[in-house]
Formats: sequence, structure tokens, C-alpha cells
Amino acid sequence: MTRLSPQTLEELEERLAEDLLWLNRPASSWVKPREHQGQKVLDVAVIGAGLCGLIAMAALKGHSVENVRAFDRAPAGQEGPWITYARMETLRTSKVLPGLALGLPALTFRAWYEAQFGREAFEAMSLIPTAQWMDYLIWYRRVLELDVVNEASVQGITPRADGLFEIAYADPQGDHVEYARRVIIATGLDGLGEPFLPAVAHRVPEKYRAHGAAIINMSMLKGKTVAVIGSGSSAMDNAAAALEAGAARVDVFARQSSLAKVDRFAGISGMGTRYGYFDLPDADKWLIMHEASKVGTPPPKHSVLRVSKWPNAHFHLSSPIDNIVETAAGVEITTPKGRYGVDFIIFATGFGIDYAKRPEFEAITSNALLWGEAYTPPEALGNAGLAASPYLGAAFQFMPKSDAEQDRWISHAYCFSFPSLLSHGKINSGIPSINEGATTLSNGIARSLFVEDREQLLAQFHSYDKSELTGDEWTDADEPASEHRRAIK
Repeated sequence: MTRLSPQTLEELEERLAEDLLWLNRPASSWVKPREHQGQKVLDVAVIGAGLCGLIAMAALKGHSVENVRAFDRAPAGQEGPWITYARMETLRTSKVLPGLALGLPALTFRAWYEAQFGREAFEAMSLIPTAQWMDYLIWYRRVLELDVVNEASVQGITPRADGLFEIAYADPQGDHVEYARRVIIATGLDGLGEPFLPAVAHRVPEKYRAHGAAIINMSMLKGKTVAVIGSGSSAMDNAAAALEAGAARVDVFARQSSLAKVDRFAGISGMGTRYGYFDLPDADKWLIMHEASKVGTPPPKHSVLRVSKWPNAHFHLSSPIDNIVETAAGVEITTPKGRYGVDFIIFATGFGIDYAKRPEFEAITSNALLWGEAYTPPEALGNAGLAASPYLGAAFQFMPKSDAEQDRWISHAYCFSFPSLLSHGKINSGIPSINEGATTLSNGIARSLFVEDREQLLAQFHSYDKSELTGDEWTDADEPASEHRRAIK
């Protein structure tokens, strides 16, 4: 008998609840509750409730680690880049990927979409519209009953002598403090830094420039001449958004002689890479990521065409920015090929690791082992960006700089954001392999909590006395029947 697909979101949620029931998920809670000065201690605090934060919480819940709370600075429904600064019309990944499903078909984007719009509509869709992806994430959070505090700006995370983390944050209601046994940093692309601006950008006032990850009022660019610095996906999205907003002219400047055409990561994609990358020798990891950073990742073809179809769009290749100066008319950009007067510049120049820009994580990052301290590459492969990356353990945990007992607390903090790329590969840097990343993370945290509670576990083991048998279920054939054998009725 064919099982009918859910025809409404309500039916899908009923299917999901049934699937969870059949899988007995979540099972009974096993983590020992703790309090500090009468306040409930979180098992895990998650900083960030975007893509990585939500699936981390869901994966932990699947392991019956349910005393978990996330803190996100964005208003509810605006977490992550999807409807704020991500200016692509659709996602870049395939619509059929399981994404955040964690092995539950009813939790996929496809199931959510088809329940509302039907299978034919899904088949007709080429790529997932970005706004609908955000709608799906909102549903995901609701249907799994994930605990998120929004508009919460984390001020500091301090390790305590008793093994807890003290998390200070502010929200519209005031200042607060929470305590947690484990902390996950799930703050996305700028997880341990901020949007990167080259030094030349600071030669002109801020009114003339913005980073591609900033909230830009594109309508102000109508009738203006706009420069976009960069040649990746973000550069194409920002250039297209400016053109669609009515910019008179958009000039895209790229250092390279051509846009990147080949995605090297596609050549090693697959389950083997997802599960095996972490165990590669450090030299291999460094080589892969160094070369990837040099050759770049190509923007999607449809993103480039979204720009090049405009007659007032101009690509300038082999055009690194030599200088930018303010003029009476606006800004002048100098490249090896000439000078260009523009009204506004968008720097689509990516994100950088800069621990000084994230003081809220200073207690963790100042004690964490970095790649530049753990591995020395050949001179020809020197890369300051990679050297600044945290050197992470198998479950995304930060590693201490020394083996001293007092430094081991740092392994109770986890980096489940983009700076984990060098240590773990692309297992948590996007939708294709986020399931495997969250599973790796949650398995490690569950193990860590279990081992930390071993004294209570052993005490519980020795004191447990619930009998499974009463003694009348059998007879001893070697004892006299008159004394020991009972009739079986």
C-alpha cells in the first residue's frame, strides 16, 4: 500500500511527529541536571541560531541532550544572511539535498515545500528561492521546539573554576547571565572575525563604501555609478542587486585574469571526504585549502548571467585596486588599466579571522591552539589566513595550547562555524554536508558530557538495585524438590 504524501503543513507535522515516535526520539534525558546559585545550568549554550546553530541544537536533541539554548543577535526570523545581506535570488546548492534533515525525510526542505505547493511545483523549481529557505528555517525551529533567545548580544564568555562557562548577554529587557557546561560558537562566515576590507578601502570615508555583507539600501544606488570589488558569488549578487535597483553603471573589478571556472572541491566531493577529511595529515589539509584560496571558487553561471545581461555592466579583469581617493565628484579608483570615477564602492572581499574584532570570545580564542602554532608549512605555501585558523579536535572542539591540566577546559568550547574549514573541511560550511557536521559535533558533545559525569554514573551503577526477576521464574534441578522446587502454574 502506497503511503500518501502529506498534502498540508499540518499533515507533514503529524508525519514528523509519528516518525519521531517510531524512532523513540528523543529518548529519556540522561544528562544530570545542574544548578548554580539556584539557577539552572545549560548543558549546552549555542551562540548563533542560523543554519549551523539550528542543526546543532536539533542533533543534540536527537541525542537526548535537551537542555540547550541558543542566543542570536538578530530578531526572530532574520537569523543568518538569507533575507538580510544575501542578495542571491536562489540558493546555490541543489534543491534535492537533505540539508538539515538529520535522517528524517519529513524534516527536509522538499517535504516542507511539497506539503504546501505540491510535487509538480517542486519539480518545476530549478533552485530554492532564498526567501523560502528562510521560511523553511523558521518552520524547522518551530516544529522541533528549539529554544532561541533573539536580539541577544553576547558580551562575554568566561570560563569558571568550577568548569562552567559564564555567558553575559544583553537583550531589549536588559543584561543577563547564563551558565553552561559546553559552548558552541555557531556564528557563520564571520564566526571569529568580521567582513574583510582591504587596507585601500580605508582611504575614503565610509559614506562612499560598504562591505557586501552590510545592510545596503540598494535604492540609494539608483542612477549612480557603482564599483564592485571582487569576482566571487557575493560580487555577482551585489552587482546584480545594484543593477536591478537602477544603477546607471556597475563596474566589477577582479584581480584575476578570468573569473574562476573550476570548483576544485567538486572534484573531491562525496561521503568519503565528509567522513575522512579530518584524518588527513595536516600537510594535505593545508595544501588543499591553500590552493583553494588561491584559485578561488567560481560563482554560479546563473549569477554571472544575472549581471552580464545588463548593457551597463562592465567586467574589468587583471584589475587589482592600486588606489582609491576622494574627489569633488565622488571617488576615483586606480587600477593598472586606468582610473574610474564612481559614486559608491561595494567590497565583496569575503570574511577574515580577526580575534580582536570578537572580544566576546577573547577568553576562549586567546587560549586556543592555532594552526600557525601547530603546523609549519613549506615556505612557498605560507598563508596568514590559514595560520590564524583554530586547530580543532575531532568534534570541532578548540584545543589547548599546552597539555597543562588547567588549560583543558577549552575543549569544552566548540567552533561550529566557517573558521573550522581548515580542520574539518566543508563539513559544516554549507547545506550539502551539514548533516554530517552536526552529527560529528553532537556525538562529541554527548561523549564529553557522559565522561564528565562518570563519578555520578559509577555511583548510580553501584547503587542501582531494581530487580528484573523475583526468584520464582526458575527451579534449581540439583536441589531437593521438597525444599526448592515450586509448581509452575
